[in-house]
Amino acid sequence: MPLTDEAKAVLRDVTTATLTTILLKKGLRNVWIRGAMPLRPGEERLVGEAFTMRFVPAREDLATPASWASPISTRTAIEEMAPGQIAVIDAMGIADAGVFGDILCARMAQKGVGGLITDGAVRDMAGVRATGLPVWCRGVAAPPSVAGLTFVGWGETIGCGGVAVLAGDVIVADEDGAVVIPQALLDEVVAEAPAQEQMEGWIIDEVGRGARLPGLYPMNEETRARYETWLDLGRRRDETS
Repeated sequence: MPLTDEAKAVLRDVTTATLTTILLKKGLRNVWIRGAMPLRPGEERLVGEAFTMRFVPAREDLATPASWASPISTRTAIEEMAPGQIAVIDAMGIADAGVFGDILCARMAQKGVGGLITDGAVRDMAGVRATGLPVWCRGVAAPPSVAGLTFVGWGETIGCGGVAVLAGDVIVADEDGAVVIPQALLDEVVAEAPAQEQMEGWIIDEVGRGARLPGLYPMNEETRARYETWLDLGRRRDETS
């Protein structure tokens, strides 16, 4: 299933916590990108297809300022990005060299790129924030990428924050971090997510009314029956309104 506007709209209303629960039920435990947290407090939920990029450890003959002009460079990769895609950058968790700074992020924002996710660091924090590009990262570091990393390519399978990410996988990111939805499971997740969110919202309301957790979360048969009755009443109200 492609990431349609309708699918995006559904996922923008679903938390990453809910998505990890849905994916866990499907047998996927390792979908949360470790170390990637929002650079800016209050960042809106981000949804888009992954544009993968990969760094390896720095090698002195390759990781030089001159390499920025190479055909295989972060600059060239940015020009290949499409509007709405999310750059997912494998920086091997290295946090003492910034993979991107304000100039590169400004170009991405100008192109309409959806955002940037990395298990590494960014640099020029004030400038990056000023671009308005949504960024999830491990932290901030003043040194450039070549101080600790060598860029080797884009559009291939990467490991970011301990998670395998394929180009075209769907990324959802919020205040809890970034989650990877395999493209092959997108239709199932989109179909199930609203019901999962609705159920958890009902459980929260029950907790607010003083309900005890055993039998509520997870639901036992009696609680499930009460929930189904509540759903049925809601459907009837919708039909008569």
